[in-house]
Amino acid sequence: MKTLHIKSTSARKMINDLQEHIGGTTTSLNQEYVLTVDNDLAYGSITAVSIKKSITYIAFDIEFKKDFRLVNTILKSSPIYFTYCSEGQVEHSFSVTGKTNTLDAFQTAILRSKETVNNVYHFEKDILFKFSTVVVSTDDVSLANNDLNAKLNELFTTKNDTEHFAYFGSYNLKISEKIKQLEAIKQQGVVRRLLVESTVQTILALEIQQHTDDLEVARNTFGSLCKDEMETVKDVSQFITNYPEKQYTLKYLSTKSGLTPSKLQEGFKLLHDRTVTDFIRNVRVETAENLIKTTDLNISEIVYTVGLTSRSYFSKIFKEKYNCSPKQYQDNQNSLAATA
Repeated sequence: MKTLHIKSTSARKMINDLQEHIGGTTTSLNQEYVLTVDNDLAYGSITAVSIKKSITYIAFDIEFKKDFRLVNTILKSSPIYFTYCSEGQVEHSFSVTGKTNTLDAFQTAILRSKETVNNVYHFEKDILFKFSTVVVSTDDVSLANNDLNAKLNELFTTKNDTEHFAYFGSYNLKISEKIKQLEAIKQQGVVRRLLVESTVQTILALEIQQHTDDLEVARNTFGSLCKDEMETVKDVSQFITNYPEKQYTLKYLSTKSGLTPSKLQEGFKLLHDRTVTDFIRNVRVETAENLIKTTDLNISEIVYTVGLTSRSYFSKIFKEKYNCSPKQYQDNQNSLAATA
């Protein structure tokens, strides 16, 4: 088994440490560093972004070709690692020989070791790992009066300074969706920087909220979704997005997915913060908006294309979302095209 050491919470130094161990090429722009690897040790990419002086985001989308362990070496004081797994299973331990715990896909973990003991992630070869960590450093004494830093220090520490803090949370699909949004950012320059920073901070907020929710509500298996059921909800969501014109009912989606109606509703609330019906309606409106921008279809044709039958109803829900009627929106698009 090979060992990778990360000896800093700086994005640039993290990537440099990893490149030293597994090779690859690095690109950088605006405090965003990407290590791309395609050799006999690994295939994939690792991205690290400095968000603030005390916050770094690092994301792995990689398959190792040998068994690896990643050792986060403790610095002056122990950083807090807000970790989320999107694909695969990540094994974690405090110290190389410590007891391991498994972080499943869609699961959150908040980890902070006692001083002098390293955080260690274990990776099996030939498995695609997609996981990310928001690292909040507590090394810099100048941050002592920082409200966020002080609050995190208060929340994520043990009463006994010699004990580790380890929280493995419930499954959370909202974080997965935010990570996808982060990966999909195409803008450049200052706009990209602002979007990346805000999205990473939202991911951090969701991780903290998950911890808060789990403390407030004692989770049990009754009425909550397992990992496979959450995967099914994602598949159903994607199916609706791909085929908004179909006439969906909760009974049809329940039969198609194998989930009970209550499980579907719970899953859609977790993933989209919407009921199934609200999600279908929103997909249809967003699809219609895109058709207005990208096609020559008239409004009636668009209504039919997205699976609706009433133009007046479509106009009502479109205006609720975009603050103008579909016709006004189309006329505006046409005027923009004419002056382009």
